[in-house]
Amino acid sequence: MAGFGRVVGCLLLVGALVGCGGGVASDSGRGDAQRMLDRRAGAVLERDRKAFLGTESPTAGPRGQLATGAAEFANLRNVPLASWSYRITSFRRTGERATVDADLRYRVRGQDRAPVASGRVLRLVHRGRHWYVASDEPAKKSGQQLWEQGAVRVVKGRHSLILGVGQPEAGLKAYARLADDAVPAVSRAWGTGWAGRVVVYVPRTVKGMAGLLGSTDGDYRGIAAVTTGEAGGSGAAPADRVIVNPDAYGVLGDFGRQVVLTHEVTHVATRAHTTAATPLWLSEGYADFVGYRESDRTAAQVAPELRDEVAAGRVPAALPADADFGFAQDAGRLARAYEGGWLACRMIAERWGEKRLRAFYRAVGAHGKRTGAVEEALRDVLDTDPATFTKDWRASLRDRLG
Repeated sequence: MAGFGRVVGCLLLVGALVGCGGGVASDSGRGDAQRMLDRRAGAVLERDRKAFLGTESPTAGPRGQLATGAAEFANLRNVPLASWSYRITSFRRTGERATVDADLRYRVRGQDRAPVASGRVLRLVHRGRHWYVASDEPAKKSGQQLWEQGAVRVVKGRHSLILGVGQPEAGLKAYARLADDAVPAVSRAWGTGWAGRVVVYVPRTVKGMAGLLGSTDGDYRGIAAVTTGEAGGSGAAPADRVIVNPDAYGVLGDFGRQVVLTHEVTHVATRAHTTAATPLWLSEGYADFVGYRESDRTAAQVAPELRDEVAAGRVPAALPADADFGFAQDAGRLARAYEGGWLACRMIAERWGEKRLRAFYRAVGAHGKRTGAVEEALRDVLDTDPATFTKDWRASLRDRLG
């Protein structure tokens, strides 16, 4: 993600499927509910409005409204879905009512190699011999879906798919042009061993962005974009979503906007090699490295906060820690963290070459756990050690910013 002039990235981890309560065989109601949700999923895929509304309780809500109603179903109309399914993970019944935890899994046609998962909580009512949906909401710590915020407009680029709510088509086409430039720029830096395409969500406001991330708008007010997705895994990991904050993104100039999207697309490209072993200074620093790679900006221009610190004789003693990247941090501290990570990756590229930088990134991620990951990759790929690397990085800050 990026805040006015600085670029920041973000991962959201999707939890493993965990069932609770009795087994499926112990309550036939669960099986009936799953079959109803299968019909509901089929109706979404087939764009069968009548069948979809047939799965909803006609007396749900304070005014007798349907659980999601025709409006939300219509909001999905332009989204090119390749798959859509629900998997019940918990079924709790009380008489003629039940609360269901489920994973919604869907793929966007031509974009997703594997389904994207989202936790949902559905409240069901039983009438006659059938279950009906009375409400369908995001699970705790899960974000909204874009179509829950309004009708989705879709623009397809050469390497991108832009989905927006409350956005004019011309604006979405501008995002597509930037994303279409970002994808090949990332491939030139990282290589072509990734999907080579990106899905970008553009909600109406920062509040909509926060809703998609299951958070509050205060957490993202100064952040121009974030990337969501599963960390680690193989090429089967779901494609990420770049989510734009139109409020913050809108105040950036053309250069800043391009850097932001190139940074975020880098997170998409490197996702399969970004694991719990990867420190944020490396993942965010590399994304910034690629974002600025084809520009002629100097280190002092890209890293003004660190430049001022170095000029005042306050050279950081160590590489940025993960805690330095928190959104709630002081803006200056946050900027210095990203600048420090960027300068570390730039130093590797200049001293050892970009091929070694890519190999270093992959080696750290392949370690699987944080302890020892950077140390071993420094030794095996760069033939150095943490103390020497930090010393060289601090010297680089003085040389570049002093």
